[in-house]
Amino acid sequence: MSYNSIASYSAQTAAAAAAAANSASNTSAGSANSSLALTQSDFLQLLTTQLQNQDPTQPTNPSQFVNEFATLSEVSGISNMSNSISSLTGSMSSAQLLNGTNLIGHTVIASGSSAALASGGSITGAVAVPAGAGSLTVQVTDSSGQLVDTFAVPATGTTTAFTWNGTTTSGAAAPAGVYNFSVAANGNGTQTAVTPQLAYQVNSVTFDPTSNSLTLNTNGGSVPLSSVSQVM
Repeated sequence: MSYNSIASYSAQTAAAAAAAANSASNTSAGSANSSLALTQSDFLQLLTTQLQNQDPTQPTNPSQFVNEFATLSEVSGISNMSNSISSLTGSMSSAQLLNGTNLIGHTVIASGSSAALASGGSITGAVAVPAGAGSLTVQVTDSSGQLVDTFAVPATGTTTAFTWNGTTTSGAAAPAGVYNFSVAANGNGTQTAVTPQLAYQVNSVTFDPTSNSLTLNTNGGSVPLSSVSQVM
């Protein structure tokens, strides 16, 4: 076979490859409108067409196709894994929201500095006692920062519970409303501020799909589920 005939053959096969590629593109036009990604089926069709119509004077290196196909498989696998993770995340989010609704109507103990007092009611809480502390001093203030009551609680164990009976320092009943709490641990002649945990009544829950976090809407305000240490 002469060079001219080979060149002629190459031109014909190149034209055939272009026509086949155009046919493959038209076949997948419907999917291309919704996604520009090359599927494995599209790749195999183009690969087969190119192999059938390659220039005999410059045959394509088969390793190149193997590498391209391996890369396509990796990308496809990563995409499938991403879809699986998204599906799993959605399922976990739904489960978290469902579990959160089970807390509605319950009382939870969570980190916080303020809680709502009902008329004639009381507020309970707890404190993680630091080592060496012998007692706790609890201060209660109103929304304007005015001191309402102060009382001492013996430190027992690693966690000590306390209850404010809803009265002022004079013994009168405090009006219903939101009150602030601060706790100091007393030991070795010093006082150390510690973060109180207060009791909250759960009224509803809110799920944030952006952060996948659940917030409890309580009688004392919004409480992150992550801050809850006990459900009563």
